[in-house]
Amino acid sequence: MTNTPINHLATFANIDLLRQQRTGMPEVIYAASKTSQQSVAIAERILQHNQRVLISQPNAETVAALLATFPHHTCIRGTADRILTIQSPDFVAPATIGEVGIIAAGTSDLPVADEAAAVCSALGCNVHRVTDVGVAGIHRLFEPLRQLLAVPVDVMIVAAGMDGALPSVITGLVDVPVIGLPTAVGYGYGGAGMAALGTMLQSCAPGISVVNIDNGIGAGAVAVRIVQVAHRARTRNSQ
Repeated sequence: MTNTPINHLATFANIDLLRQQRTGMPEVIYAASKTSQQSVAIAERILQHNQRVLISQPNAETVAALLATFPHHTCIRGTADRILTIQSPDFVAPATIGEVGIIAAGTSDLPVADEAAAVCSALGCNVHRVTDVGVAGIHRLFEPLRQLLAVPVDVMIVAAGMDGALPSVITGLVDVPVIGLPTAVGYGYGGAGMAALGTMLQSCAPGISVVNIDNGIGAGAVAVRIVQVAHRARTRNSQ
């Protein structure tokens, strides 16, 4: 359990508990620059008002503290614990509003892709995952891509490091919005995600949007916005 009482929150946090009601997007705890005590205290406060909280980029100490603090909650751990989703015992899943395809070029891109998936799932999207279909073996892409289009998905998030070429390839093949998610995966020059970001920003395939390096939360938020608009249009058309 944390030694930081919740009433001490005002010394380091002013939590936006109404963000999801106001904007449709939940407040996500960015834990990378916080102490474990701060992250736990904020999570406790959010879970007093909401049935679920997302924690992005916790370190090992913070993960252990969260698991110890919420032993009766459900904790969904992303790859390498890059993202944690903690759900209260009385959690009720939101109604499904649409379909999101999330494609990771390689296994190394999974931690960031998991962040995007957590946001989409938290806001009522069915997530369809495809992994390890990068351009080094482009033949691996075609059948999974066909399956995503058959769902059909409303939007695709494509996470890629190295040269970051996969989102451009996919955007040139599909008729749905594509969100390029560059990851800090690679060697030497440009290996911190700059090469992937540059490639995606310079894509000659129209219809691609790009978020910042390793911004899985942002990619998920953009995808949910697109799904929400598509859901409203489907609802109007069915009436």
